[in-house]
Amino acid sequence: MVPKVMIILGSASDRKIAEKATKILEKLQIPYSLKVASAHRTHDKVKGLVIDGTKDGVEVFIAIAGLAAHLPGAIAAYTHRPVIGVPVDGAIEGLDALYACVQMPYPIAVPTVGINRGDNAAILAGQIIASHNKDVKANISKLREEYQEKVENGEKELLADIEGEYLNKDYLSDISYEKTEYNETLDNTPDVMILAGSHSDSAIAQKTAILLERMHISYKLDYISPVRDVEAFEEYMAKRANAKVFIAISGLSSVVAGSIVALSEKPVIGVPCEKKLSGQDALYSMVNMPPGMPIGTVGIDNGKNAAIVAGEILALNDEKVEERLKWIRSKSGDL
Repeated sequence: MVPKVMIILGSASDRKIAEKATKILEKLQIPYSLKVASAHRTHDKVKGLVIDGTKDGVEVFIAIAGLAAHLPGAIAAYTHRPVIGVPVDGAIEGLDALYACVQMPYPIAVPTVGINRGDNAAILAGQIIASHNKDVKANISKLREEYQEKVENGEKELLADIEGEYLNKDYLSDISYEKTEYNETLDNTPDVMILAGSHSDSAIAQKTAILLERMHISYKLDYISPVRDVEAFEEYMAKRANAKVFIAISGLSSVVAGSIVALSEKPVIGVPCEKKLSGQDALYSMVNMPPGMPIGTVGIDNGKNAAIVAGEILALNDEKVEERLKWIRSKSGDL
């Protein structure tokens, strides 16, 4: 059985992070392999694993590395398959590894999850595979339900442990809060939805759109805020639920990306934008998502790499997109 996911650790010392990923892949029933190879100390092994794995049909690579964390980029250099970066807490609380993973130059993209978040990397890998695999899609839905139940059970445990004279434990407990159902799903939804939180992000959004055009990928670009009109955003997401990939472009707290993840089980690629704090606020709020809610984050203002990731995802089931993606990567042309 050829694995659908290959996990590569830069060091066996990262075992605990890898185990977070393997537990999720077991739940999702996705075949995977586990390798240890260093981008610097065993470069030829990395190269061979990635090239041969790609030829054999590996669909997603998960790269787990700390410190300089060049492993994800080295893997991405040898494949046109999605490579998910998992930075590991090391010398400076994992920030060195985070920046090394996320700030890759165009057109070599590494969608990155939070520091030590091997579980979110596996979920994102599952969402990518689910874009063309119904069984995995169903398992992703089941896993989401487990995370919801965990939150509910956490509330019950909390209330059982806390006592207070003025604490009303039964307040609103008889109400079931469920997702609002919108009946209309638009048939003309493209493969990729680009959602920007503000018109100030238009330059980044346009670069993303142009690159999708070059790969002949159908898309739609909209500007919509999940905080200025919550109901409109929820209805919008319901209508576009049949998109295959979402690209979220926003700065500051990046609520756009988080709101998309809350309302969709599809892969979400985040593009943090520089508005304040050199874009660090947007980067951290996108990449450091809680367990179960991954955002594959690319570099600050790097909308083109978000388009590359979308192309890598769609290329798994579309030979024409694959051809265009390979051509763009081989030319390494900038816009």
